[in-house]
Amino acid sequence: MDKDPLLIIATIACIVVFAILALGIGGFAQGGEFNRKHSNRLMRYRIAAQFVAVLLILAAVFFGKG
Repeated sequence: MDKDPLLIIATIACIVVFAILALGIGGFAQGGEFNRKHSNRLMRYRIAAQFVAVLLILAAVFFGKG
């Protein structure tokens, strides 16, 4: 199961979601021009990445051997 490529891709997608979320929270905490300029875009990117991650997790569960 550790070598399942779909599971590895799903894990990478979850890490990408976490990175986008952390960047958004950091921008929100800092405030200022960066937050005004990029907060909505980061939220849209996070939602799209989260959607892809959930689909990949569901595909890994559905196609998983077990």
